[in-house]
Amino acid sequence: MNFLASSKPSRRTATRLLAAAALCAASGAIAQTVPKTVRLIVAYPAGGVSDVVARALGDRLAAQMGVTVVVDNRAGASGAIGMDAVAKAAPDGATLGFSAISPLVLSPHLGKLPFDPLKDVAPVASVMYSPVLLIATPASKAKDFKALIDDAKAHPGAVRWATSGSASLGHIVLEQLRAAAGVDITHVPYKGGGQQLNDAIGGQFEILSTNASPTLSSHIQSGKLRPLAVGAPARLDSLPQVPTLGELGYKAANINSLFGVFAPAATPPALVAKYNAEINKALATPELRAKLTATDNVPTGGTPAAFAKEIASEFESNGRIVKAAGIKAD
Repeated sequence: MNFLASSKPSRRTATRLLAAAALCAASGAIAQTVPKTVRLIVAYPAGGVSDVVARALGDRLAAQMGVTVVVDNRAGASGAIGMDAVAKAAPDGATLGFSAISPLVLSPHLGKLPFDPLKDVAPVASVMYSPVLLIATPASKAKDFKALIDDAKAHPGAVRWATSGSASLGHIVLEQLRAAAGVDITHVPYKGGGQQLNDAIGGQFEILSTNASPTLSSHIQSGKLRPLAVGAPARLDSLPQVPTLGELGYKAANINSLFGVFAPAATPPALVAKYNAEINKALATPELRAKLTATDNVPTGGTPAAFAKEIASEFESNGRIVKAAGIKAD
């Protein structure tokens, strides 16, 4: 099933997402108990960083709430398959989803989805953000980000920048930098993240933009790869010498992957509030925070309304970027 088949996305206002969240905050709802078994749909393959975090969160929720949490991996279509499963699940509190917000804020601008990302799912809680690292490979002589931009200006098109694919978050970062710095950098899209890391070590291109991971960290520590900048609200504790793109003057490119928990839109507000409170409680535990920070992911948390507001803002921003850069899905 092609969840991103070519078609022009309808121009919906992002406030519909806020309306979906409001369904879960409506007054007069009858209090309901959490089901004894909760299915947590993870929109990514088993074994990856996102899956590890989701399972750790599921374990904490199970212990706190006295329920059984069953992880159900539904990977594919950049998270859209998993979010579609959440959108179509019964809104009885027995199903939650764990995903980056990209299926809601980026995918709709690239093609038609089998669910409405602005009204069929409700944000429950923000969980973490995963920073985007800009990495120099052995093919690049740039010692810092300024040297990279200077090289790109001096040699238009010569600097090759690899991402996990067209319309990926790394591609969005690249397009923002292209526009802001006025440079010609060649985009090298891959199909996913595995091969691009091997090719980065082999110097098949100059720059790699990718999310943080233990494997990437090991290559940085060994000196095989050099971090030049990071897309994140603040510098990473593990890389305090690496500036954010915001610090470097590229605020629009200073973006990251925000992950959270979602529910079917009509899930009773009492259950959404309960899950939100329990997720925030879990994120405050040293055990879960350590699990996140060990992989350079940063715990977030907050209310459903605050999470919905962030999603709405990203939806509008990505729409402008995709249109301006003429970005197309693979």
